Amino acid sequence: MDQTRQVKVMAYITAICLLGDSMLYVVLPTHWEEIGLTSLWEVGILLSVNRLIRLPLGPLIGWIYRKMSIRTGLLIAILLSVITTTSYGLFSTFWLLLIMRCMWGIAWSLLRLGSYFAILDASTEQNRGHLMGTFNGLYRLGSLFGMLLGGIFADFVGLELVAKILGFLALLALPLLPLVTIQSTGKGSGSEIAAVGPRLLFLKDRSVLFTFVTSLVVTMLFQGMFISILSYVIESNNPHINLLGVGIGAASLAGILQAIRWGWEPFLAPRFGKLSDGGNKRLILLAASLFITAFLFAMVPMDISFGLWLLVLMGIQLMATVLTTVMDAIALDVAQRTSRVAVMTGFTVITDLGAAIGPTLGYFMVSVLGLEITYWVAAGIWLILWGTWHFSGRKILGYLPYEKGVEQVS
Repeated sequence: MDQTRQVKVMAYITAICLLGDSMLYVVLPTHWEEIGLTSLWEVGILLSVNRLIRLPLGPLIGWIYRKMSIRTGLLIAILLSVITTTSYGLFSTFWLLLIMRCMWGIAWSLLRLGSYFAILDASTEQNRGHLMGTFNGLYRLGSLFGMLLGGIFADFVGLELVAKILGFLALLALPLLPLVTIQSTGKGSGSEIAAVGPRLLFLKDRSVLFTFVTSLVVTMLFQGMFISILSYVIESNNPHINLLGVGIGAASLAGILQAIRWGWEPFLAPRFGKLSDGGNKRLILLAASLFITAFLFAMVPMDISFGLWLLVLMGIQLMATVLTTVMDAIALDVAQRTSRVAVMTGFTVITDLGAAIGPTLGYFMVSVLGLEITYWVAAGIWLILWGTWHFSGRKILGYLPYEKGVEQVS
């Protein structure tokens, strides 16, 4: 099986496992009483604990992949997905559901790190962006269908039955498992800095440092702040929304915009990834995307026509696709040249941290600074990142010789 098909199989497995989790994000806020919850704060904890648990467990999962094959990790993740998704329709106790959400956090870490290690083994710097974009675009179909199917059918048959159905569907990932032939562990055959731990590597190697910082900002401002306050932004700028003569709520429009992104990602993410492959194309695309993103963020609070304003929001969604794909590919490039396990484990922790703190940071900034200043501050951060990568990117990524004292083992 060729490399692209291998990556597609892993993306399909991940998407199937993701159905139940994605369903929960749209269904639980309105159907929480059906499964025995007594307050909305319990809903918030259940929807966030899976991310928080990944922060301390990330390094442990990375270490475990040194000891076992990728296929074994995926098998455990699939079984955990079946158990946790089904449990949403079986349990009506907050503490049991909390344990299940923690188990899903473990499953997601196994899926994500296993996929990263597999793509590292299957790719070169000439096709890594394309393979990473292919994986990102396809696995997010799980989010799209999980939210759409879950949201529609939960209103007709209830959360419990939908959870059981999606839990059963998660079993469909098992027949795909034998098709995963990449069996190496996170050790890999590339250059390793075995004597340097993740924290020391983070401090010593500029490519690791700047990749981590940029990825933190990308996930914090896109996955965290932008998505979480999108409904509020839409309602603040346009309290009475009318599309083609039909009134529509801010939450509905935010959901439509997000669904459009998930719909185009299977087609656009691989193309942007392929566009970044070869030479310094990845760096050029990164710098250009950061500059465009800064411009678009600065336009959000401006007094412009509703149609143009919607195009700005769509443009931000497009840049999120580009930057997420490019930064994932750069992280894999850096990991291949330094330490696979240390870098990819740290990368997953950093991006999880950004997604976790982004919503809180976004609402805090809006409450303190106001919507206009918040977006202009964010635009300023994007400009700083653009300047850093535009003027120093070649040196950061090692296109120019490393400074003395930074060990690089080949």
